[in-house]
Amino acid sequence: MSDHLKGLALTTLGVLLLVPDALFVRLIMAEPLAIAFWRGMFAGGLILCFVLLREGGGAVTSVLRAGPQAWAYILFFGISAPGFVLAVSLTSVANVVFILASMPVFATLFSRIWLGEPISARMVWTMLGVFAGLGVILWGSQETEGASWQGDLVALMVSVCFAAALTAVRGLRARSMLPAVPVALIGAACVIALFVDVLPPLSAHWPLFVAHGAFIAGATGLMVLGPRYLSSAEVSLLILLESVFAPLLVWYVIGEDPGPWALIGGAIVICVLVVSNLVMLARMRRLTT
Repeated sequence: MSDHLKGLALTTLGVLLLVPDALFVRLIMAEPLAIAFWRGMFAGGLILCFVLLREGGGAVTSVLRAGPQAWAYILFFGISAPGFVLAVSLTSVANVVFILASMPVFATLFSRIWLGEPISARMVWTMLGVFAGLGVILWGSQETEGASWQGDLVALMVSVCFAAALTAVRGLRARSMLPAVPVALIGAACVIALFVDVLPPLSAHWPLFVAHGAFIAGATGLMVLGPRYLSSAEVSLLILLESVFAPLLVWYVIGEDPGPWALIGGAIVICVLVVSNLVMLARMRRLTT
């Protein structure tokens, strides 16, 4: 198997494992922060076990010594993990995943601000299209059952934080950031434990908590390893699969109708990003031929 095919297989499987994330949050009848705690503890614990078996204990200490960029990644990733659970608990799943699809736009803005990278004309048009789609989603939240602009803003914050995390480690491309993931997840869970009693929901929902953590751990590991063999445009296109399948899965399993505004706004966001990344891929192929 070629490296490119390996990257496609690993990344696609990772994205598919991420699709049920929001459904687990819906199925577990517990306080959102308690769900976020056990999601972080189980997923972080499983990833930590994998890292220790694969790379040894030195991998975690090594990434902690990687400097401010690694710590910024841990901080922003740690915020985004429970933020996702909170967003899903406050607004519709469709709104959350469509808003999270805007992450590449914020990563572009952060790359301009922090790294001084120019913004191409393609990305200017992409940002305008994505923000138009987000505007439709936010506008429709006042008319869609189960949606709220407060939850939409939390989802927007998650998108911004995750984009900041990815931008922060741009200078550490040669280093695997997988050991930093359990630090972020378990660290965030420890902070949550200061504010909520996390033990009562465990006895009633432990199978769902374990399964939820296992899906997140598998998705995270595969999506850290797979993109090493792909271009950023290919990765971005594959990640959009979650934005398509996650609301459909929740709609099919529990009947949560995303509503017309979310579908229209989400379609705008996804179509703009698909076209933008296809243009990038076409340009890359012309340069390599």
